[in-house]
Amino acid sequence: MIRPSVLVFALLISLPALYRLMFDQLDLTQVLIRFLIAVPIAAVLLAGFRFVTAGYGVTEETPATPVEPTPMDTD
Repeated sequence: MIRPSVLVFALLISLPALYRLMFDQLDLTQVLIRFLIAVPIAAVLLAGFRFVTAGYGVTEETPATPVEPTPMDTD
C-alpha cells in the first residue's frame, strides 16, 4: 500500500507538468507518465527521510534502581 504522503509528494513533484497541461503544452499521457515516474522517486526520498529522522526524539530511559522490600512495624 502506498502511503498518502508519497502520493501527495509525487503530485507536488509533477505539478509543473500539470500546469503545462492546463495551457495545452503537454499531452495528458505525458503528464500521467511523469506522475507515475514521480511516485517511486517520492517513495524513495520519503523513505530516506524517515530513516534519517527515525532516531530523533527518542530518549533512552535510565534503568530503575532495585529496591528491596523491608517489613514495616505497625506497633
